[in-house]
Parts: sequence; C-alpha cells; structure tokens
Amino acid sequence: MKTLILLAAIIVLTGCSLSTSRDVKHAEKMLSYFQCNNIETAQMAHSSITSYHEQSLASSRQKAESYVQSYKDGDKLFDVPLTEVVEEQYFIYQEACQHLGGIRPTQAP
Repeated sequence: MKTLILLAAIIVLTGCSLSTSRDVKHAEKMLSYFQCNNIETAQMAHSSITSYHEQSLASSRQKAESYVQSYKDGDKLFDVPLTEVVEEQYFIYQEACQHLGGIRPTQAP
C-alpha cells in the first residue's frame, strides 16, 4: 500500500514538473512577440499620455520577462498558469504599442 501511494506521488510530481516546464517554454516563446515597430519617438509630441504608454510598453515586457525568469528559478508567483500571466502583459504591450502608433507583428501567441 505504501509503495502504491509513493508511486502515485512520484507520478503526480513528475506530471506537474513536466506541465510547468511546458508552460515556461510556451511563455518564453511568447516573449518573442513583444515587438512594436515603427515608433518614431523623436517626431512624437510628448505628453503625459505618451509617457504613460511608453512606460506601459517597457514595463509590460519587463514584467513578463521577470515572471518567466522567476518560474525558471522555481518560484511560482501566481495560482494561474504562467502563459496566462504573460498573455495579460502582452495585451497591455499591444495596447501601448497601438496608442503610440507602432505596428505589431502579425503573429499572435
């Protein structure tokens, strides 16, 4: 009976680590989508709105990278899958890019 329980625990732990590893790999791939092209900051009228979107653009990518690194280091920060957290940051990134007049790549996560 103890052997059966131990075997079940090992299988569950192995399954969890494999799904976490797959989640991290998918989140890392999603980081490559964080691109915003054709932003001409020199010609852009700077205002508080522009500054806000520039900050959102930078911080959302930085947060996503930080979350992925934390998961790679073994720290589980959220109760939801990492890819969902990175997708949320990507959405914020896309919105900021659009408001700054940038062009997103056509691929999506």
